[in-house]
Amino acid sequence: MSITLLTADITRLALDAIVNAANRALLGGGGVDGAIHRAAGPRLLEACRALPEQAPGVRCPTGEARITPGFDLPAAHVIHTVGPVWRGGSHEEPALLGACYRHAVQLAREHGLGSIAFPAISCGAYGYPPELAAAVACASLRKALAQGREMDVRLCFVVPAMTAIWQRVFSAA
Repeated sequence: MSITLLTADITRLALDAIVNAANRALLGGGGVDGAIHRAAGPRLLEACRALPEQAPGVRCPTGEARITPGFDLPAAHVIHTVGPVWRGGSHEEPALLGACYRHAVQLAREHGLGSIAFPAISCGAYGYPPELAAAVACASLRKALAQGREMDVRLCFVVPAMTAIWQRVFSAA
């Protein structure tokens, strides 16, 4: 099992897949989502629009994942997942966040991908406390990666302070 933490722009990583911390509509937004859509070009939005809605305006329910090509990104694919909005931790947030990581790994394996990079899902506008999110990600990824073939996993943060928080959590686990 290989998990690397780094400070970098996820849109510049040449891997099999990068993970998009998306909204349920999968039509772009702010933060990582907006950066990935801008870097991938307009065909990513077209591919997302082509995904079937599970409910009005919902192409990907919270905790699930969908895959599209990466288009103009150096990554071959984008795995879109929707993290939970932090509401104090008593509204299934840890279970939903863990499901994001597990479903993204599962989808990568189903498509024969060997490398994937994740951002800090739900830690931006969705307000999930980074230390708590890192603990959920650590446990979920270690469990998901223990099953199946080897995969190169990178956790990518644009801000060095976020990388440091996650490194502390991962080294203590």
